[in-house]
Amino acid sequence: MREIRLAVSEAAAADIVEQADWYEQQSGAELARRWERAVTSAVLRIMDHPRAGAISKFRHSQLSNVRRVLIHKFPKHLIFYQVRKSEILILRIVHGARDLESLF
Repeated sequence: MREIRLAVSEAAAADIVEQADWYEQQSGAELARRWERAVTSAVLRIMDHPRAGAISKFRHSQLSNVRRVLIHKFPKHLIFYQVRKSEILILRIVHGARDLESLF
């Protein structure tokens, strides 16, 4: 079995931290920790089943192979990622109400 490497873009790492900080300010450290655990769990699911995420329908051709999954218990948040030959690249982790295509 081929090993797949995980890569997280700087933008995705910043998304995680910014959302955790916002949750901590709004509702306390426990919600921020739940957010971080939920993101970790979703990323592990992606690693186990890379092609399970729905293919996003962006207009730009460079985004044609971007997939997305929901984050359990945070259903309005999405993880956008690409599956490459030996790598899964996490691109962004954002609230679905945003102008998504402009984030890439």
